[in-house]
Amino acid sequence: MIVCVGEILADMIGEEKNGCMLYEQKAGGAPFNVACAAKKFGAKVAFVGSVGDDIVGNRLIAFAKERGFDGRYINRSKSKNTTLAFVSIDASGERSFCFFRKNTADAFIKNPSEKLLKSADIVHIGSLMLSTERGVAFIEKLVERARKYSAKISFDVNFRSDVFASESEAIKTYKKVLPLMDIVKFSEDEVDIFGNDYIDSSLKDKLVFITLGSKGSRWQYKGRSGCAPTVKVRCVDTTGAGDAFYAGVLTKLDKKDLSKFSDDEFNGILRFANVCGGLNTRGKGAIDCLPTIEEIEALLK
Repeated sequence: MIVCVGEILADMIGEEKNGCMLYEQKAGGAPFNVACAAKKFGAKVAFVGSVGDDIVGNRLIAFAKERGFDGRYINRSKSKNTTLAFVSIDASGERSFCFFRKNTADAFIKNPSEKLLKSADIVHIGSLMLSTERGVAFIEKLVERARKYSAKISFDVNFRSDVFASESEAIKTYKKVLPLMDIVKFSEDEVDIFGNDYIDSSLKDKLVFITLGSKGSRWQYKGRSGCAPTVKVRCVDTTGAGDAFYAGVLTKLDKKDLSKFSDDEFNGILRFANVCGGLNTRGKGAIDCLPTIEEIEALLK
């Protein structure tokens, strides 16, 4: 089972019409997106997160119920509002974010139970928690607990400097927790931020996946590496494309021994994940346009 832990929030996708900004509310949050996608791609999935006791949180809980998760543990905070992410999309479908996240609910997640962690093959952790000392401590303790049951720990860098006091502080915090992980995903821009030298030296024993936009993606693991091209689709919105990609990766790694994968098998995972991410850009939002397994396999053929 893949247990996803982290932010669930509302993506407020903006569009200017007649001089006004109109916002369409969609379910979001990187680890929640991964959970929804992995479940649709055939994995057993549980999600752990937190929303506010408000109309946005109520809608997200109802949405999560419809995903058919194998475990759903969403805390409803009485004192915090649900987190919002305002999303702006340019003509090419690329997006930029602005977070409404001052003391909001996503940072106050309840600890997963021992029973849930014992059932996990992969524990996937969201990154927004790194913006608070409480969140960093939560992640460190969660990793320690999950390791007792031999779970693989997954992390998507999903770098958002605007939720930190400064970019330098963010990088310092990330570098504190990245070595704790087993599987890590970077975007090409995030590689530029952290540097290839850091990844090659500090994460050399980790399984690293890097999305490269129109150039596809690559993996590296203990001195080995490989790459695969992307697929061409008509892009409407790239929101959640990286999450769909990573859900494809984790679905293929679930219940598997990383040390036994050949280079060709890792390259095959990339091809599968590239299709997952590419097809998810066909419409607005991170979840509503997730492809089916049948669509993925048809394009792979």
